Amino acid sequence: YGAFVDIDPKSEEISLRNLIDHSIIESFGAGGKTCITSRIYPQFVNNEEAHLFAFNNGTQNVKISKMSAWSMKNAAFVVDQNVKSAA
Repeated sequence: YGAFVDIDPKSEEISLRNLIDHSIIESFGAGGKTCITSRIYPQFVNNEEAHLFAFNNGTQNVKISKMSAWSMKNAAFVVDQNVKSAA
């Protein structure tokens, strides 16, 4: 699924932030004005063969001026033993 953001490509830059997890990719464009979410299937990915592709379906050239990547730690869950179950 996707969405369109109306910008003037000759005078405006657009940001794109991608969050890649074990089974989901979320891409936030234009400072969060639009979001694309997609399921991924990691059993088909070999770490040595994973790639990132940038493509443009528009009529103007696109210049990627900056790209950064970070690793995230696993989420930490704390279970409160004093909370009673509703069951």
